[in-house]
Amino acid sequence: MAARVRRPEHGGPPELFYDEKEARKYMHNSRMIEVQTRMAGRALELLCLPEGQPCYLLDIGCGSGLSGDCLSCEGHYWVGVDISPAMLDAALDREMEGDLLLGDMGQGLPFKPGTFDGCISISALQWLCNANKKSDIPAKRLYYFFSSLYSVLVRGARAVLQLYPENSEQLELITIQAMKAGFTGGVVVDYPNSAKAKKFYLCLFSGPLTVMPPGLNGNSDEEEGAMESVFLNERIPQSTGKHRVMWRKRREWVLEKKARYRRQGKAVRPDTQYTGRKRRPRF
Repeated sequence: MAARVRRPEHGGPPELFYDEKEARKYMHNSRMIEVQTRMAGRALELLCLPEGQPCYLLDIGCGSGLSGDCLSCEGHYWVGVDISPAMLDAALDREMEGDLLLGDMGQGLPFKPGTFDGCISISALQWLCNANKKSDIPAKRLYYFFSSLYSVLVRGARAVLQLYPENSEQLELITIQAMKAGFTGGVVVDYPNSAKAKKFYLCLFSGPLTVMPPGLNGNSDEEEGAMESVFLNERIPQSTGKHRVMWRKRREWVLEKKARYRRQGKAVRPDTQYTGRKRRPRF
């Protein structure tokens, strides 16, 4: 029997893995939406953008636009780049506020120098570490990506790239290529003592290194067991008690998002006892 493919990037190029079936998950799977949204929110926090000032941001591997939602909610303008036509179609169906571009980040970013005030990326960078054809050389593709990213950022801007490194050697390869391209910075690790909730954020500065932001510590109840299970496309076992905890966390997240929309003057439905609750399918 063939060995199970546990990491999506081992199964082929991303434009094939993220097909229409996978895109539908990012549109309808509430748990996947919650996980991606939380990671995007954390990446935006690590950017340390000026408060109350709209910025022009780049979203690498934007997918169906979940991370773009976070940027729009905070009043920023953004451009998303993704290699999967199916994921970009899903973003268009969701009527995203940002601009979308089909492209391979390993071939560089086609923007003018100094275009963006910052950049985020969620669960995309590790795809550059795999060669899907003979011409793919991971080190070169990483360098093309980082050198073009360095160019399109305003000097002094940050890029925060959440990733799932396969091992320490892969993480070292990524950071070396980023430094070769001119970046300073390093890796921020949230929940380092948790086997499942641990998350890696490559925090890069397109200028002198100031102060590296600290990682999060302590208990991560809201994401316990979620990150790797969703990323590896595994089923998440839940007990009834844990399900109730997750529902409360989802309700809090929905209420917070609706409050942000109200502050921005957008039309929002009134809060009820059913807010944040999953709807049963209708036939």
